[in-house]
Amino acid sequence: MQRLLEILLDEEEHQEIQAAARHQGLTVFEWVRKALRVARQYHVALMESKLRAITVASRYSFPTADIQTMLRESTPR
Repeated sequence: MQRLLEILLDEEEHQEIQAAARHQGLTVFEWVRKALRVARQYHVALMESKLRAITVASRYSFPTADIQTMLRESTPR
């Protein structure tokens, strides 16, 4: 199922996007879809990176304490 996405741009933004699309030999429509795909891929990669970091960190076991004890022990005397 396809969905229609309608956005409003001010004239300056529209002209900049037209110029960028023209520079790449694309229509504005193609340029916007490509930009949205790149943004989505970046978002997915960022989430995957964070999940990997959490997975790796969860393999370790470090000593811990309540926050007041940790602050007291980590503050230089």
